[in-house]
Amino acid sequence: MPRSAGSRRRRRNTSRPFLGGAMAVIAAGALTVTGLVSTAQAADVNNAKNAGFESGLANWSCSAGSGATVSTPVRSGTSALKATPAGQDHAKCTQTVAVKPNSTYALSSWVQGGYAYLGVTGSGTTDVSTWTPGSTTWTKLSTSFKTGANTTSVTVYTHGWYGQSAYFADDVEVTGPDGGGGGDGPGPVIPAAPAGLTAGATTTSSVALSWNAVSGATGYKVYRDGAQATTSTGTSATVTGLSADTAYQFTVSATNAAGESVKSAAVSARTAKPGTGGPGPSVPKHAVTGYWQNFNNGAAVQKLTDVPADYDIIAVSFADATATQGAVTFKLDSAGLGGYTDAQFRADIKTKQAQGKNVIISIGGELGTVRVDNDASATAFANSVYALMQDYGFNGVDIDLENGLNATYMTKALRQLSAKAGSGLVITMAPQTIDMQSTSGEYFKTALNVKDILTVVNMQYYNSGSMLGCDGKVYSQGSVDFLTALACIQLEGGLDPSQVGIGVPASTRGAGSGYVSPSIVNAALDCLTKGTNCGSFKPSKTYPSLRGAMTWSTNWDATAGFAWSKAVGPHVRSLP
Repeated sequence: MPRSAGSRRRRRNTSRPFLGGAMAVIAAGALTVTGLVSTAQAADVNNAKNAGFESGLANWSCSAGSGATVSTPVRSGTSALKATPAGQDHAKCTQTVAVKPNSTYALSSWVQGGYAYLGVTGSGTTDVSTWTPGSTTWTKLSTSFKTGANTTSVTVYTHGWYGQSAYFADDVEVTGPDGGGGGDGPGPVIPAAPAGLTAGATTTSSVALSWNAVSGATGYKVYRDGAQATTSTGTSATVTGLSADTAYQFTVSATNAAGESVKSAAVSARTAKPGTGGPGPSVPKHAVTGYWQNFNNGAAVQKLTDVPADYDIIAVSFADATATQGAVTFKLDSAGLGGYTDAQFRADIKTKQAQGKNVIISIGGELGTVRVDNDASATAFANSVYALMQDYGFNGVDIDLENGLNATYMTKALRQLSAKAGSGLVITMAPQTIDMQSTSGEYFKTALNVKDILTVVNMQYYNSGSMLGCDGKVYSQGSVDFLTALACIQLEGGLDPSQVGIGVPASTRGAGSGYVSPSIVNAALDCLTKGTNCGSFKPSKTYPSLRGAMTWSTNWDATAGFAWSKAVGPHVRSLP
C-alpha cells in the first residue's frame, strides 16, 4: 500500500502469447481429428515409455509442477496422469519418443476431466493435434502423423487450458515401427522422500497434514513420533486419536511397487487445548476491509472511531521493522494524527471490537521492508506480532510485503503465530497483481500453505498495468474484466472463495493508477458471486461465498466523503 499520495510502484506489464500453437484459434465445433489416417501394422509397437503412468511421471515432464499420478480415476492399471492448469500455465506434459524416419504413427490417449489436448511436435512434416472440451468419462483422442526423412524422435504432449479444471490422461500410444526406444520403459523404482510436509488445522484430537507429490509414488505412509499412524493415496492426511494440548512429531514416506522411500523431514504440531474449538476467525461471511493510516499524507486524518461501520476489518498501517531481522514494532504517530493519544487509540480498538469489528496490524506497505527468510527471523516475526497483539489487543495480522516474501519461512512464521494466538487469529494478505499470477509465486504459495488458517487475500488491483486473466487473455486495469479475470486465477488456483477479496483504491488520489468507481467494484462482485453484470469475461461458474472487498484507505475514503464505503459496504452485505 502506498504511504504517499498517489504513489506509483514500478510494475511489470505482462503481455504474453498463448502457449501451444495448435490452440491459437479453434473454430466452433472443431472436434475433428487432425492428421493422416492410418492403420497400425502387425509388427508395429507402442513407442511411448511409461504410457500408463504406472511408474509415476518417469519419462514425462510437466510444466510448472502441474502433473502428478493418481490412483483414481484410471482407465487401466493402477495409475493415471492428473495435470492441473493454474494461472498462465496450461499443464503441459511431454515425452520425447524415439521413432523411425519416413514412417507413419498412430497417436492416441484416453482422457477425462477438463479440456484436454493431445499432439506431437518435431515430426519433420506436419505436426498434428486433437482435443476435447472435457468429459466425465474416459474419452479416446486419436490422430496420426508421418515422420520426416531425418526424424529420429518427436515430442508427444498433453495439456489442458487456462482457467479450466484438471484433466486426466492414461494409456498413451505412439504406435508404429519400433524407433529403438525400448517400448514402454522400465519398471518402477523406489520413490524419493516427500518434501514440503506441513501441519495444518488442529483440533483437540487431530492434526491435518499435507506434502508435495512425489514422482513415481502410488501411496504414502504417515508416521507419528516414529510409529505409522495412517496411509494415504493423495498428498494429505489427518491423523486422529490424539490427546488434547499435546505436541507431536510427524514424518511421511512415499511408496510404490518397488518399496518405501526414506522418511521426510519432520514437522511438529500441537493439538488444541480443550474448549478452544477449531480455527475460524470471527469475520462476517462477506466482509469489507479498510486500511487505516497511522500517518498523514494529505488524506483525512482519522481516529479509529471515525472509521464507518461499513468496515468489518480495519488494518492499522503499518508496523515497522526493527534492528532484529523479522521482528516488527508499532508506535502511534500522535503528532501526525493531530494529538491522537496512545491511550485513546487503545480504547478505540476496544470500542471497535465491541461493535463486532476486527482491528489488525498490517506489516509492510510500499516502503516497509521486513525480511523473513530463515528460522530465526520467522520466530522473531511470530513473537513480535504476538507481542503487539497482546499489547494493543489486535485481532490478527495483515501481510502487505511489497519488497519480497519467502514462502517457506513466512509460512513457518504464520504457523508459529497461529499456535500462540489460537483459533480466533485473523490473517489477511494484500499482494500485488504480479504476485498472484501463478501458484508458483511466493505470495500465492504462502497463501496456499496457510489456507487452513487464512482469512482473506485482498489483492491490489491497482498500480499494476496489464495482466493475464485466468483465460490466458491480457486485461488492462480499470475495468470489471480486470477484476473478475484476475480474481478467477485465485479462485481456480486453490483458494477458497471465502478467502478472495477485491482490493481497490477508495479514490483517484489513493493510488497512482487503477482506480475504478464503486459501481465497477459492485459489478465485479455480482459477476463473481451471481454471474450477472459481467463484462466480456464471464467465469465458468459462480462463487457465492466470495469474501468481499478491500480499499486503500479509510482515510482516502473519508477525503472523498465516504463515497466508496457507502456504495460498496451495503452491496457486500447483500451478496448471497
